[in-house]
Amino acid sequence: MAKLVECVPNFSEGRRPAVLARLRAAIERTPGAHFLDQTADIDHNRSVITFAGESGPVTAAMERAVEAAVELIDMERHRGEHPRIGAIDVIPFVPLGTTTLDECVELARAFGKRVAERFGLPVYLYAAAATRPDRARLADIRRPQYEGLKVEIDEHGREPDFGPARMHPTAGAVAVGARPFLIAYNINLETSDVDLARRIARRIRESSGGLPRVQALGLWLEELGCAQVSMNLLDFSVTPIWRVFEEVRGQAADEGVGVRESELIGLAPLAAFLDVAERAEVPPSRSRETRLAAAAAWLRLRDFEPTMALELRLAAATGEGRPTGRAVRHRPAPPSPGRP
Repeated sequence: MAKLVECVPNFSEGRRPAVLARLRAAIERTPGAHFLDQTADIDHNRSVITFAGESGPVTAAMERAVEAAVELIDMERHRGEHPRIGAIDVIPFVPLGTTTLDECVELARAFGKRVAERFGLPVYLYAAAATRPDRARLADIRRPQYEGLKVEIDEHGREPDFGPARMHPTAGAVAVGARPFLIAYNINLETSDVDLARRIARRIRESSGGLPRVQALGLWLEELGCAQVSMNLLDFSVTPIWRVFEEVRGQAADEGVGVRESELIGLAPLAAFLDVAERAEVPPSRSRETRLAAAAAWLRLRDFEPTMALELRLAAATGEGRPTGRAVRHRPAPPSPGRP
């Protein structure tokens, strides 16, 4: 794989199709930036775009997406289950191919400075790009959320790394960082008991003494009428997807609750899927497609297709494989009418 960078911006918009289309178009119209995936969640009121390319096209595309989000998303009207601090909540740059993490750190810092100056956005550097140890964890930056940060941003120690010590009047603030590949993975439970999801999340996350390199929250999904354990897997070679699934399933079962389904937000490396296939005891002699399908079935993975594997999606996007033609992934419509 060549010297590439992946970018996975999270936007505080998951309900308006026209806005989602504008955000995607900002990426797709940039030569050299390869759109890979877009997911949207109504309850979170959040969407995630995955794209990749060489560093120049990637940062140009991301700057166009920032411009569109600042124009179209008003944080004063935003409501959603997921923690957030701004219209473009977080922008991570991820090394692919021969690109190093240090190169992504330089890229993130330069990009953060540029968008702060151009758009008047307060920018917080996080993960490997952080210049302060207390900002390495995104959760620590985002803890007060948009409403709290409006009050705290000019306090000593809370000022941003770049930009004004005040929130943008409609777009809020943004976190920009560099990190290794992260798998965003959620498990929906067959229960409306959100307290159970929160208890499970507390037990499994690393910060509470649980699974290493795992972050977790318990959330309520009004659209599906169920509780969700929402997770970031920071290193699947340390804690693989199958380990997380088994742990959540087991803890839910201890309280008489089953797992409804799981979902990926964005993509995952091919190796992560093949780890699951091995756990499911699928013979390695079987075809790659068979092993991928078996892994998805074992995880009860919703809306699975083989190009959820990053390498396969990237090959398709760059012309080395079959085109994906993938539209934005939404949750299915709710079973009953009445949602505004």
